[in-house]
Formats: sequence, C-alpha cells, structure tokens
Amino acid sequence: MSNIRGKIIEIKRFAVHDGDGIRTTVFLKGCPLKCLWCHNPEGISFAPQLAYYENKCISCGECLGSCPAGAHRMGENGHIFDRALCAGCGKCEENCLGEALKHYGKDMSVDELLPMLLEDKEFYENSGGGVTLSGGECLMQAEFCKELLKKLKENRVNTAVDTCGFVKREAIDAVMPYTDIFLYDIKAFDEDVHIKCTGVSNKLILENLKYIDSCGKDIEVRIPYVPDFNSDQIEKIAELLASLKNITKVRVLPYHNYAGSKYASLDMKNTLPEKLPSAEEVKNAERILSEKNISVF
Repeated sequence: MSNIRGKIIEIKRFAVHDGDGIRTTVFLKGCPLKCLWCHNPEGISFAPQLAYYENKCISCGECLGSCPAGAHRMGENGHIFDRALCAGCGKCEENCLGEALKHYGKDMSVDELLPMLLEDKEFYENSGGGVTLSGGECLMQAEFCKELLKKLKENRVNTAVDTCGFVKREAIDAVMPYTDIFLYDIKAFDEDVHIKCTGVSNKLILENLKYIDSCGKDIEVRIPYVPDFNSDQIEKIAELLASLKNITKVRVLPYHNYAGSKYASLDMKNTLPEKLPSAEEVKNAERILSEKNISVF
C-alpha cells in the first residue's frame, strides 16, 4: 500500500502523442518554467486552480450550494464567479451541468490512481504503449512519480517520463530504475535565448540530458518550434543531439496557439506568441536534424 499523494491536473486515456503506442498520460501540477508559448498554463502553478469557461455556463446555479467559500453567486445577468474567494477545492466542478468549471490539482494517492491506469493494460500491450507521466513538470513531485512508476513496472507496464529537465539530479535518479524512456524537452541551446523564452537558464537541463544519456536510458527529444523565439536554435540543438548515444528519435513540435481560452478561464496573462510556423519552416528544421543522422519522427 502506498499513501504518497500527488497533485493531478488531468488523466488522458488513449493518448497517442506521449510516447509509442496507445498510452494513458497523467499530467501532474507545477512547473519551474514559464514558457511564453505554454499550452498547458494550468500546469504552471503548484496550487489547485479552478478554470471558469464563461461561454459554457448555462446559469443553472448548481454550483452555488456546493462552494463552501461562496465564490459563486447569481446576478442580474446570470452566474458570477468571484475568483478571489475561491479556495480551489473543486467541489463545484462535480455539480456544474454545463461543464463550465474545471478543477486542476486533484489530490490523489498512488493506490487510488493505479487501478485507473491498469484498466487499459490490454491496449498498452497490443499497441506497444503504456503510461506516461507529464505535467507541468512531473518530476517536481519525484517521490510520487517514483512510487507510481514502481507499481506500474510491477504490473509489467511500459513507462515514460516527460520532463523539461529543470530538476534536481536526485529526482532523475529516483525514477530512472522504473522508467523505460524519457521524453525530453529541448527548447533552446543558447542560455540567453532559453532565459528569454522560459525565465530560467538551461545549464541544468543540458547537464541532465547528458547524464541520462550516459546512463544508457532511451531518450526521445521534443523540440517546440516557435518562430522568432527559438527557430534559430535548431542547428545548435542538432549538433548537441548528434553527440549523444541514446536518442531514439526527435520530434519537432510546431507551435500552436490553441490554449488562449485556457489562459482566460484561469484569469492568467496570455503570453502566447502570435506568429505560427509554416509547414516549410518545420520541414526545414527536420531536414537539419536528419542531416546529422538523427531519426526524426
């Protein structure tokens, strides 16, 4: 039995972009980076949050009685949400008939989560899939990840850890014995570019990438491609990856701005860049990587 608890954003079943095969992805809350193009802003804060999608609200009033803080009330023009009063408990989400309320940061134990993840074990086995831990930055909750991954391996489930790499070495060591592959984000090679785009240095990130590689672990690298922000970094990233031994593949992820409604629902400043990459730009980035004999997916 494991009573270690984690803060969960979402559990996504039948995911096909978070590692090989059909997978279940567990998104954990909290991230040390603040990427300008973040498409999961609900994963940045470590505190529980309530998203309110005003366009979905049908003013049914079911949330009023379920909020112990009185953050919901009805006015002349319908439902009013007072975020200053909200404690992020999420009780109102269960009663919202219009699905206008979404709670991010559910508190769950390893033992509560494990049976849900094993429900699709047959799909994992038949497709070469498994379970992926993501975020936010999942390794900010390293002990929870370690215990969950250990339980999954005891049940013969393939495991992946999706990380930005800006974590203590101890966190990586904690999960490494129970992780089949690391999905590793590289956003920039030059430190000044990385700081401008994410708010932090990338020295620790690059050191941890080399460390995981030296341990012989499989690594799938993800490179978000954001014009005018990191689009000039591809050649330098390619040089770095070509020097490593255990890069199984690289994915160039074209930036998109679909997450605007999430920022609004959380009352967060929208930092999403306006310019989107063209198909030609992405193909050129993939070509640069391929020329270094890097397998590009």
